[in-house]
Amino acid sequence: MIFPMRPGPIYLIGPSGNPNYGDEFIAAAWLRHLARVRPDDDVWLDCPQPGHAQILFRDAHPRARFTNTVWRLVHDHQHLPAEEAAAGITERVTGLGTPTYDLGLLTMRDAGTLHLIGGGYINATWRHHAGLVHAMKATQALSGARLLATGQGLLPAVTGPVAAKDLFHGFDHVTARDQGGAEAYGVDFGLDDAFLGASEVIPTADDAGTSHAIPSAGTASGTADAEARSEPDGRSDGLFICIQSDTVDRSRIAPAIAIARREAIRATEQGREVFYLEAIPGADRAAYDQLADLIPETNFLPFATLWTEGLPLSPRQCWVTSRFHFHLLGAAAGGAGIAIAMNPGYYDVKHESIIALGSGWALASDDDAPTMPVSAGPLNAGLADLVAGKRAEAFELYPEAPATEETPRPRSLTSQVGDALRRRRFR
Repeated sequence: MIFPMRPGPIYLIGPSGNPNYGDEFIAAAWLRHLARVRPDDDVWLDCPQPGHAQILFRDAHPRARFTNTVWRLVHDHQHLPAEEAAAGITERVTGLGTPTYDLGLLTMRDAGTLHLIGGGYINATWRHHAGLVHAMKATQALSGARLLATGQGLLPAVTGPVAAKDLFHGFDHVTARDQGGAEAYGVDFGLDDAFLGASEVIPTADDAGTSHAIPSAGTASGTADAEARSEPDGRSDGLFICIQSDTVDRSRIAPAIAIARREAIRATEQGREVFYLEAIPGADRAAYDQLADLIPETNFLPFATLWTEGLPLSPRQCWVTSRFHFHLLGAAAGGAGIAIAMNPGYYDVKHESIIALGSGWALASDDDAPTMPVSAGPLNAGLADLVAGKRAEAFELYPEAPATEETPRPRSLTSQVGDALRRRRFR
């Protein structure tokens, strides 16, 4: 199905800028795709930390801009019961009436497309984030914009004034990244949005088996100085660890670190180097501090290093990680690993969706302490087809603009209602 473009800017909404490697990877993938197919379109990214997002994605799209309008609106209503929050958000979008939000909300009305990009943030774990969807629907009722949602992690299902199966009613296109979420909300089953950029960061290997460095995620082309560099010694066949301390069942932290310690000792005995990766600064450091006797500080790879130098992937690596997108990308590159579910009903669903695609990884949940698989599953072999499927979805949503096309730029709604706003009593 082709989804015709509507005049006006493209308005992306996602949880970017905190930073979190997986969320930033997804936003960069969409911005790079839009840079290829819609380079002359204005693109907004509405996210919690637009200042940091500006730094992370400054080269990803030539016309990208950043705001936190809808995230701030949802945050300011999160203390209310779900029904009151939904009504308050809808009223604010529709009625305006405060300089705190009005110009940002009018910018949303200008958009031809409102697109909720992928991630696991619309669900009962983050129940107030359903307000993002309410804000999009209220805006669409005024502007007629296309409503899109891709690669959503929707479990555990939301509860509240709008049932899960009705939450995305009126959207033009919605995909969930796991089968259970698709069924719970009555939407299409698809792929995580990270697959849109996966082929740009999966290494190639020459006949001698030498992996090449991974390009920086935030650039428009997906390349770092347009030149592949050899990986530092030890990374291509090392053990990579990342254990988070945020959004977890606290009782799972000690068992997770015990699994990581066991595998780190085993890797060292095998003559393999052990590295620790940071997806969220600070939140991933706590576990490293408990493993520092086994992993030297020089082998701690902070988020800033991963973002600027690239994620050092290789099919000869092994992984122990609770971070979902390290599981996705590590397995897509052909690495074997152990995924650790740190929050039942949320993280186990995430990891199981990649296992279902053929990662071949063991899943540690409850009191399980599985050992490292001897080899990876077929995900790497089927990666090209998965990437092709995700790109096909992206091209359907955003067809490539003909070289001769002049993008229509309608009169801004900001200017249309400016006089009316000046006559209102702001509250």
